[in-house]
Amino acid sequence: MKTDTLWSRLLGFIYILFTLGLIRGLIGMAVGIGIGFAFVAGLRSAQGLEPDPDLAVFIGGLLGAVLFLLFAGVFSDWLKLAGGRDVPLRHGPPEHRPAWTRYFSVDYNHKVIGIQYTVTAIIVLLFGGLLAIIFRLELVYPGMQFLNPQQYNTLFSAHGIIMIVSILLGVGGMINYLVPLMIGAKDMAYPRLNAFSYWVAVPAAVLLFIGLVVGGWDTGWVGYPTLSTRSALIGVQFFLLGFYIVGFSSIAGSINMVVTTFTMRAPGMGLFRMPIFVWGALAASLIQMTATQTVGVALLLVLVQRAFGLNFFSPPDGDPLLYQHLFWFYSHPVVYVFVLPGLGIISELLPVFARKPLFGYRWIALSSIAIALVGFLVWAHHMFVSGMDDSLRVPFMMATLLVAVPTGVKFFSWVGTIWQGKLIFPTPMLFVLGAISVFLIGGLTGPILATVPTDMHLHDSYWIVGHFHATMFGGFVFPFFAALYYWFPKATGRMYNESLGKLHFYLMTPAFWVMSLGQMRIGLLGMRRRIADYDPSLGIEQTQLLITIAGLIIGWSVLIMVYNLVASLRSGKVAVRNPWGSRSPEWQIPSPVPEMNYDQPPVVVGDPYDYGLADSTYVQVAPATPGD
Repeated sequence: MKTDTLWSRLLGFIYILFTLGLIRGLIGMAVGIGIGFAFVAGLRSAQGLEPDPDLAVFIGGLLGAVLFLLFAGVFSDWLKLAGGRDVPLRHGPPEHRPAWTRYFSVDYNHKVIGIQYTVTAIIVLLFGGLLAIIFRLELVYPGMQFLNPQQYNTLFSAHGIIMIVSILLGVGGMINYLVPLMIGAKDMAYPRLNAFSYWVAVPAAVLLFIGLVVGGWDTGWVGYPTLSTRSALIGVQFFLLGFYIVGFSSIAGSINMVVTTFTMRAPGMGLFRMPIFVWGALAASLIQMTATQTVGVALLLVLVQRAFGLNFFSPPDGDPLLYQHLFWFYSHPVVYVFVLPGLGIISELLPVFARKPLFGYRWIALSSIAIALVGFLVWAHHMFVSGMDDSLRVPFMMATLLVAVPTGVKFFSWVGTIWQGKLIFPTPMLFVLGAISVFLIGGLTGPILATVPTDMHLHDSYWIVGHFHATMFGGFVFPFFAALYYWFPKATGRMYNESLGKLHFYLMTPAFWVMSLGQMRIGLLGMRRRIADYDPSLGIEQTQLLITIAGLIIGWSVLIMVYNLVASLRSGKVAVRNPWGSRSPEWQIPSPVPEMNYDQPPVVVGDPYDYGLADSTYVQVAPATPGD
């Protein structure tokens, strides 16, 4: 009898497993890649031609991504609508299946999609960090220890693009979960497109992983021709295709965000009554919506050149600098796609824990738009050493230095908000302050790279690595962790472990200072980036060891955070409705948030950050019904 029960449970679990959109999608992707490879092999064989792996990857990878989305159910509603059927949006947990399964299948609730983005981002972040630890161990001593140069090139190249994808997913998670709640909406403007924007990133990540397994790529995350066009590594084609498909996620998500912000705000919420995070998310989405197409064109042209033999970038007929212009026209503004939501988190949380109004709200709101606009005018500072015309260097140098002005506005606002505030220091506030300190390192080292003479000396040195990591960690990673701790009670209804949260902070912050400043030091001493070995005469072994130890500590601290959040999800203290005393609309309704957020649209009657002012009200919210 017990055996029958065990088998029935096992069969029931297997059945549930194969109803998950993720599993069905992976099966469809495998089928698509197999069909694509077989089609190309058969076609070339019929023509008496040799197999073409690049063409097979291009056709098979595209078909695999499409079948992933089809099998996962992303297109189901659209196909029914195209056939003339009326398909109402379905909300709530799936019928006849456990509630947890909705997080592994297509779901149209913005909160579910936000959690899908966020959890995927953390998993990808951990994997990318593991790759960094491996090649950092190789760099502790001069000479090759346990990797060969090709393996090193693959690891650092994969680390770069995987971390970029992780940050894009993290930005998507914060925007999807928070923006509708903050503006008083029940969902995003286009829920089906919202689901597409997440699920299309999954096959892209799978393609990157396949590329890593089948030999990797040695192009760096930038994929510059002629290296990317002439490399015989099949992993290069997987990398380029995965990178290309991620762009569809960015474009779809940004369109949804912009429409949602402009059309679904609560009554009384003018633009200058929006939460400041929404301003950062809006500015980032405007960049994604307009700039992603250029890197998509660049990647597609390289893919086509490798697959079909057309020449766009290889001399004498092609121009490799064309790729750099297309790539950096997107890839410098995309830094602000990462940073602007993170800076919005800093500005969002500081008034809560300082218990005073946000200093210069309008200026800091408009500074996000200014950074987004000026960010389109600075791309060629990445190309000062590329042989570009001297007359172009000065305008790009001046535009790059100009970015410091709206960024400085944010720092002045933060200092003004902190000044004479009644500060408290729970874990989210600690990560906000850590973000300011780390982003300051990135900000102060940026103008040094903006000026032509110093950039030409430091270009492609480890100074760049230190500056970039400080900018990314201070502008996104630290604020992302602050957001995780801050909104964890809202998403789960439980509190995290404060002691473990502070241990995470006190391990990670000094370790990052050591890592970033150490990277800059060895860059000044002549250490080149993207190099597997170095001359012992540089005298940098001790600093390399410190950088590696610091990286290990950062990795352990993030694992502590993951353990803290997972354990707290199961057994954490039940959270009160508004543990932080926030004025934002989402904190005025139950935790976890009801299915449709608000029973009635909230009404905005005041300013969002008038903390400490007597008789001041920002929003009037009719409490939602739990379980709605």
